[in-house]
Amino acid sequence: MGLGTKIRLSRLFSHSSGNLFGGAVDHFVGYGNVREGGLADLPGALARVMAGQPDYISIQPGAARHLWSAYAGKAALVIQAGCFTADDRISQLIATPEDAVRYGADALAVAIPVRGDTEGHYIRWLTDTVNAAARFEMPVVAHVYPRDYKQGGKIVFTPDEIAYAVRIGFETGVDVIKVGYTGDFDSFQETVATCPVPIVIAGGPKTDTLLGALTQTSDALRAGAKGAVVGRNLWGHGDTTMAARAFKFVIHDGLSAEKALAAAGA
Repeated sequence: MGLGTKIRLSRLFSHSSGNLFGGAVDHFVGYGNVREGGLADLPGALARVMAGQPDYISIQPGAARHLWSAYAGKAALVIQAGCFTADDRISQLIATPEDAVRYGADALAVAIPVRGDTEGHYIRWLTDTVNAAARFEMPVVAHVYPRDYKQGGKIVFTPDEIAYAVRIGFETGVDVIKVGYTGDFDSFQETVATCPVPIVIAGGPKTDTLLGALTQTSDALRAGAKGAVVGRNLWGHGDTTMAARAFKFVIHDGLSAEKALAAAGA
């Protein structure tokens, strides 16, 4: 790993806890009805997340171009390159490592689904991006989502599938891997222990309550995860800024979910 990659990664993991708290506002074509939900007002959602002082933001390149200048220097910027729908109707890489350099980003994220007939196509996304990023010493963060085609391509979080997703991440050479938490402490701890690069959890699956999301984050951290990058469980539970503060208390201060909620003012 070269100096440039080390410096950029240090900006992602900048907190003294050694853990990372990221906010994800990068859902784009997979979001659904853009008039509803926590990202209906994307500029407002970004402002509310940033008010909670995350360590980094993951965002699509076009949205970053229009919105990020107001927040430059306040958090690390991660450009999301992966763009796909669950049915593969859309399947495109929309940013390159060179684009990330032009935007002043600290890393390039590539979200991919795995399993199914198109799996090799998505794995090639990762390998090609890692190879291209090496020239710029741009870290690559893989967001890997296993799909179950017996359930219509639904994203799943079983221990076997999450272990497989992690293996794809580190065997393609990425620098950080984001996956969902299995809900099973022992299996997740085993997966983390056998992975040579940091694993952070996705904020999902979407929980019924913020308390549930904080609890699964706390469990994942105890199992060895190095933080969380949170989307729907951040801006999908009402007060986004308060939720961000609560996640920070869990991730950086080691508070329990209940104490984090109280400290955040819930």
